[in-house]
Amino acid sequence: MQQTTDTILMIRPVSFRMNEQTAVNNYFQEDLDIKNAEINKKAQQEFDALVEKLRAVGINVIVENDDKLMDTPDSIFPNNWVSFHSNGDVAKYPMFAENRRRERRDEVFVRLEAEGFKIKNIIDYSSAELEGYFLEGTGSILMDRVNRKAYCTLSPRADEDLFIEFCEDFEYTPIIFTANQTVDNERLAIYHTNVMMCLAENFAVICLDTIDDKKERKNVVKHLKQDGKEVISITEAQMHQFAGNMLQLRGNNNQRYLIMSEAAHKSLTQNQIKSIENHCPIISSSLESIETCGGGSARCMMAEVFLPRV
Repeated sequence: MQQTTDTILMIRPVSFRMNEQTAVNNYFQEDLDIKNAEINKKAQQEFDALVEKLRAVGINVIVENDDKLMDTPDSIFPNNWVSFHSNGDVAKYPMFAENRRRERRDEVFVRLEAEGFKIKNIIDYSSAELEGYFLEGTGSILMDRVNRKAYCTLSPRADEDLFIEFCEDFEYTPIIFTANQTVDNERLAIYHTNVMMCLAENFAVICLDTIDDKKERKNVVKHLKQDGKEVISITEAQMHQFAGNMLQLRGNNNQRYLIMSEAAHKSLTQNQIKSIENHCPIISSSLESIETCGGGSARCMMAEVFLPRV
């Protein structure tokens, strides 16, 4: 069992813009005062530049094009609707925004099979959205695949019962907490776990300041340390630069890399960078339009593929 993969799925956007349906509880989103076509073009340029950097170090990036007819402004973030597991299982998740539900496209599975991956089972949780319950994939769930633990901060997009059901189905120990951010002087739930926390093989980057409940905070740290992970703490201001939204991947010769945006990288202190680079090199790329309009960053753009090969 490995924590990192060398293969990811990325969806190249065709209708990227600020999604008004997700903006209600994604406080990272802002409106850019330029035309949607221009925003989409910028997003495509940022997307292509990141893909190029990943491929240059030997990370296998499977790029699937979004479908224009679907009008899915957030399709660039596939990690919210699907996860791929080493036993051949695929999970499909219930999405908060109605227009994001159209992102779940079976063509993606056909493409992965054509690339030589084996899909045995599809476990579909998406019907929960009909009852108003959501769990947005590896946005909501951070899996420690080696130690079989899953971390989740509860929010309107991450339902506790659904998360526990996922953990039972996939045999993970659930670690549940609430993480908040300050919005207009109010503490409100952070929409996805993966904007405040990143789980790598031997370390975790986490904004502990967002976990207001001391017991919950202590419990999260206890589990991370128990599993031998160095805890690298970031501030709430750094989290707003997407410093929690990172993903560790494997490239040529099994070399690990931590992938993040340029904004995230620039927000880190020298000490934090040194702590990360003690474990692996950093790859960063500018994702300014994607972060501003989409309210998501590098990690959200990559769906890890752990499926067995045929």
